[in-house]
Amino acid sequence: MKRLEWPYLVGLTALVAIPGAGALALALTEYTGVQNPRFVGIDNFTRLASDDRFWSSLGNSLIHVLLSTPLRLVAAVGLALLLARRARGAGVARGIVYLPSVIPDAAYALLWFWFLNPLYGPVATALNAAGITSPEWFTDPWSARIGMALLSAFQIGEGFIIALAARAHISRSLYEAAAIAGASPWFTLRKVTLPIMAPVLALLALRDFILSFQVTLVPALLITDGGPRYATTYLPLYVYRTAFRYFRLGYASAITVTMFVLTALVVYVQYRLAKRWRLI
Repeated sequence: MKRLEWPYLVGLTALVAIPGAGALALALTEYTGVQNPRFVGIDNFTRLASDDRFWSSLGNSLIHVLLSTPLRLVAAVGLALLLARRARGAGVARGIVYLPSVIPDAAYALLWFWFLNPLYGPVATALNAAGITSPEWFTDPWSARIGMALLSAFQIGEGFIIALAARAHISRSLYEAAAIAGASPWFTLRKVTLPIMAPVLALLALRDFILSFQVTLVPALLITDGGPRYATTYLPLYVYRTAFRYFRLGYASAITVTMFVLTALVVYVQYRLAKRWRLI
């Protein structure tokens, strides 16, 4: 094994393998954090089949993924294509696009809590000024889901950088040939840019699927508290409440392991897709 591979192996073992094994072991027990763990086998996993709150949380997570992933992908790719040219102010604009991705999750969530405030938030103020009734972000289930998707659509820094790099690697000669042939910008986008970027965009979509599935705890907890009517109770929030509100750590670990298995299935699809595009 090469020396450069050892740090990655150590990090993978310490940060993924050992915690994963611990979570799986804990998932096979009944544990409240007070008494010693009691081995129950696969009871926690079989209990999931009849847990309506688990299925509701899973459904909410999938809805969030279906809403937010296209938004994130379109925003990242669209801004990457818009800012691909070296023009005055392009560097500043790229920094602004990346900025929301480095803001701490709690601060970002509280900022959006103010944005979506139905009484004095900027979104409500702008919509009311335009004669449009502001959605009831905190009391209507679907409005809350859409609001959470909009929130995630601005944290696209990494996807934006990847799309920007993919666009930069397209040869200028292709665009020059398209211009000589009299191709319109829309035709060039559909027939040159997007087909060449397609493998990278497919991987970005799968990455955002995984990301949207997992990183909903902080905004759902601070903005909607899982409501209204459990509409934004996603799986990470359900795990958090099960573990630290109801102190069912073994059952929470079983849910976490189930999330890991679902994520692993998506990663497998990603690997097969990458092989098909001959990226690996």
